[in-house]
Formats: sequence, C-alpha cells, structure tokens
Amino acid sequence: MLKLTIDRGNSATKIGFFDQSKLVAVHSIPNDDKEFITTFIGTHQPEAAIISSVADDFDLGLIQKKVKNIVVLDHQTPLPFANMYHTPETLGKDRIAAVAGAQQLYPQKSVFVIDAGTAITYDVLLGGNKYAGGDISPGMAMRFKALNTFTSRLPLVTKDEPHQFPGKKTTHAIASGVINGMIFEIEGYRAFCKNNWDIDITILTGGDSDFFAGKLKKPIFVNQNLVLVGLNRILEYNA
Repeated sequence: MLKLTIDRGNSATKIGFFDQSKLVAVHSIPNDDKEFITTFIGTHQPEAAIISSVADDFDLGLIQKKVKNIVVLDHQTPLPFANMYHTPETLGKDRIAAVAGAQQLYPQKSVFVIDAGTAITYDVLLGGNKYAGGDISPGMAMRFKALNTFTSRLPLVTKDEPHQFPGKKTTHAIASGVINGMIFEIEGYRAFCKNNWDIDITILTGGDSDFFAGKLKKPIFVNQNLVLVGLNRILEYNA
C-alpha cells in the first residue's frame, strides 16, 4: 500500500511517498502551490495519508478528494511511544514526527534528535518508547537577523562569511559568534545527554543540518527526511 506524508513547514511543504517503510519519492514545494500536491497524488495514487502542518489553514479538501484514509496529526493522535510533554497541545508536530522517525530508524534505542531549521530544536527519546521532552532555540538565520534588527550598527551577515574564532573584523565576528555559538550549544547538549542518559546516537535533520554535520564531533547521523519517516511511522501505527 502506497502512503502519502505531508509536512507543511513555515516556508515550504515537503511530501513523501512510502511503500511500506521505504521512502520511494520526495518532493519539496512552496506552501502556496496547491496544484503540485494534487498532481503528485494523481501520479502516485496513495491509499492513505498523514498531514502535519504548522498552520491551521491547510486545505484538507484537496487531499480528501484523492485519498481514502487520512490522519491529521495533532496532540490527540495516538503515538507509538509515551509522550511525557506536559503541554502536548503546544508541542510542534514536526518535533514529535522527528522523534517518531528516530524510533523507526533506531528501535528500542535512546536517541538525541536535533532539527536545525528556522528554530533549532533538541528532543530526547529514551529507550525507544518514551519521549522525555526537549528544548527550542533560535536557528541560524534567526540569530543573524536578530543581531542586525536589534542593534544600531551591526550588519546582516550570512553563514557564507568566514567564522574562525577569534574574528578579525565585525562581519567575521558575527559569523563566528553565531555559528561557533551554535556548535558549542549543540555539543553541550550532546555531552549532557551522554552524561545523564548515556545517549550515544544523535540524529541531525532540518535545513541547516548539512551545514553543521561536518563541523560537529562524530558520530552523528544526518537524515533530511526524518520528519517524513516519522510521519509514516505514526500513520502505520494508526492504520
């Protein structure tokens, strides 16, 4: 049975098609491009779908016309692990899907999940069956923009600037402060997870994951489709 997973983020929508647990096709499209979704559905003809959206304006009718069985992920959707988050109604759907993806890839393992996107999130799965919670921090572009917006003279810098420490000019100092600051932050969290829960497995996902992958201590596993894998896991659990 072919299944459809839809992850509508802040800036784009990512859709994946699964044959059982195997991801057979991935597409990334702008949020406002509704025709592509229906085109891809018509091409692949999935029998079931799961939808995760950061916004409440997702046009579910587009999918309902094409797919028979649909799960809309929310805080009441049954999950394949215990959720220890105290306010599940405020928990980001992409975060819970990423944790489900970690469970799918590393069953019965404790995993530290990092999603480096608009925000950078840190989530902990213990023993493959308990989501312990996690943290939210500003992402890289957000940090660059904040330094420019909330100061009088600091320029807007990008990740393309040299970022060796210590910086020798202001643009380099900003790049170093943001990028190295995030590296130290990530490694600090990894050390905390190792010391407190003996977690050795770290999965990195999100738009900035490839950028940081080569700058972090090994071992670290990068999976750009972790959220889609997790959505498929949740869909199978609710089948």
